[in-house]
Amino acid sequence: MKADIHPKYQDVTITCSCGNSFVTRSTVGKAAMTVEVCSECHPFYTGKQKIVDTAGRVERFRQKFGNVQRLG
Repeated sequence: MKADIHPKYQDVTITCSCGNSFVTRSTVGKAAMTVEVCSECHPFYTGKQKIVDTAGRVERFRQKFGNVQRLG
């Protein structure tokens, strides 16, 4: 095998927007990383409904395509 071709595998602290954080190992290259959802706040794991930034996407779509006329 060739030497020194693989990325470094190091401890990384993952921090969620809900405040939960945990340490795992990764080749990401940073000591810390942030995510929007984790198992503590994701609706699949919590059983609660939560809308995740769909309102902003819908509004952008309506602004872009809201006044387009149908062809048929």
